[in-house]
Amino acid sequence: MTLANQFAAYTEWRTNLFSSIGQFKNWLAESELSDAQIDLRLTQLLERLREDRLNAAFVAEFSRGKSELINAIFFAEFGNRMLPSSAGRTTMCPTELLFDGNKLPCIELLPIQTRASNSGVTEYKRFPEEWKVVTLDIDEPDAMQDALRHVSETTRVLPDEAGKLGFEVGKGEVDLYRVGDDGMVEIPRWRHAVINFPHPLLKQGLVILDTPGLNAIGAEPELTLSLLPNAHAVLFILAADTGVTQSDLTIWKEHIGVGGASKRGRMVVMNKIDGQWDELKTQEEIDAEIQRQADSCAEILNLLPSQIFPVSAQKGLVAKINDDPELLAKSRLPLLEAALSDELIPAKQDIVRENTESEFGDVSQRMRGLLESRLAGLREQLTELTELRGKNKGVVEYMMGKVRAEKEEFESGLQRYYAVRSVFSTLTNNLFGHLGMDGLRARTSATRETMLEATFSKSLSDAMTTFFGQSRESLSKSTGEINEILAMMDSVYKKFSVEHGLKLGSPTAFSLLRYEKELDRLEAWCNTHLNSMVSLMTTDKKHITQKFFEEVAVQVRRAFEKANKDAETWLRAIMAPMETQVREHQIQLKRRLESIKRIHQATDTLEDRISELDSVEKHLLQQIHALEGVSAKVRNLLLPDEASMLRAA
Repeated sequence: MTLANQFAAYTEWRTNLFSSIGQFKNWLAESELSDAQIDLRLTQLLERLREDRLNAAFVAEFSRGKSELINAIFFAEFGNRMLPSSAGRTTMCPTELLFDGNKLPCIELLPIQTRASNSGVTEYKRFPEEWKVVTLDIDEPDAMQDALRHVSETTRVLPDEAGKLGFEVGKGEVDLYRVGDDGMVEIPRWRHAVINFPHPLLKQGLVILDTPGLNAIGAEPELTLSLLPNAHAVLFILAADTGVTQSDLTIWKEHIGVGGASKRGRMVVMNKIDGQWDELKTQEEIDAEIQRQADSCAEILNLLPSQIFPVSAQKGLVAKINDDPELLAKSRLPLLEAALSDELIPAKQDIVRENTESEFGDVSQRMRGLLESRLAGLREQLTELTELRGKNKGVVEYMMGKVRAEKEEFESGLQRYYAVRSVFSTLTNNLFGHLGMDGLRARTSATRETMLEATFSKSLSDAMTTFFGQSRESLSKSTGEINEILAMMDSVYKKFSVEHGLKLGSPTAFSLLRYEKELDRLEAWCNTHLNSMVSLMTTDKKHITQKFFEEVAVQVRRAFEKANKDAETWLRAIMAPMETQVREHQIQLKRRLESIKRIHQATDTLEDRISELDSVEKHLLQQIHALEGVSAKVRNLLLPDEASMLRAA
């Protein structure tokens, strides 16, 4: 199965899942079973599925054939190169290829001068007026190619300005930015490019990130702190003729191979193997030479040889355009595409499946519990009324007194429920006292003040270390509050289930572990790039402070914002079943009492009331059956076997 077909299969699965959950949501509304909380949870779940993206990042130094590889894998059917690809540097700035149906096909370009501000690319995406927009005419290939060359544009600035914008002038293994005869330095004209293009794969949610070399990666921390770590696939491209250079190794160690090379979706491509094709050598000799180079790359990067994919992107592209299966096989591009397809898409599907399964399972279980609770209450009413057949008025009065006593006992027991809500509110406040944004803002402000006032490097270092230590402590204290809330709700769930027959199950667990790991990752990056002896001794104090808050602290803030949002969702979810069941039980007791009252007062005949309840019982059983049907559609799509079909296809 080709990458395109595999991706199409995944998209179809996701679309079916979206449709089935939408049907479930509509059925709940039509059946008058939904409430504001359930509706919100399902709406958020549908929104996540609608906005689902599969992010593939291509990382390489210049002249590794990265843009050509993107052309060969994704855009060969256009009969030409979509992205500029020629000798030298073509992709001068990080470039995202995606599709947004709310915009016309275009290229959005962020001027390089915006690096002088304190804002990252993500922040600038909120201000469209800061971007230059170039329209794409998708019906004119030549015009489109001309437009796409904008990503290769450069500008000339003074050396000081180049330095302020993050370009190292005349430094490094290769001097990419040198002072010319005119005293100026040639640098990229654009900081970031977004290409909105209606390609079938992009329409289905694929996002391609094209990153230009070590210098650009180092200058844009969002790439290393957010975009690359969150990419579902990262393809690291080497050149067969150069092997692993020092700058290649730096990119690999600092940005790709972090956390272990075995991390899912990390692939190494050794491009330009056609340079080894020699008519004076046998095919066996050529293959042996390519394998030796692949083995050498694997050894340097501490990988297995099977993790290196030798290809010729250029020959693969030509083969696809000319429909030359022999040349395509020789380029080895299909082997890379197969590995990418088998690795990337099932992994992404597993993530979506697991996240959806947890949320939907909880909602479905809650709805089932609600209907079963109603059914149990109704059958209790029916039993009581059936037992009144042929009984005198005194027996009816006795039964009415019994139900009234039961109702009063439950309402008396509600004091415990209200006490739980009060304690829950206190614990929730404690949780957000540790996890909330107010504490983080105060911590950030204090750290900034300390760093600006620091006289020695050690003071700077200690301030950064303390910031992470305090942030980690906040998460630890928050975890303590979460565990206390969970223990309390578990105890209350069990008590109300035993004493009043409520069907509550077990409260949903919640963990902040992912955010603790995110802090660990950010601190490791900070210790490598800012809080190191070399950096502290060679970099201006003000510059370190600025970079810490522009690059690191902003990522910590985003992590805490996500943690707060997740905690709020969990708190609503953990209390909602209790509130629903208590309310439902109250309603059932009230109805039982009213039924007996009406019979006692002869405003309703016993048989008429029993017949009415029989009809309601049938309706409830039909609802339970229907719920099972609409839920099963979703559950079947979430089965691991369903996900594995993609792998087998």
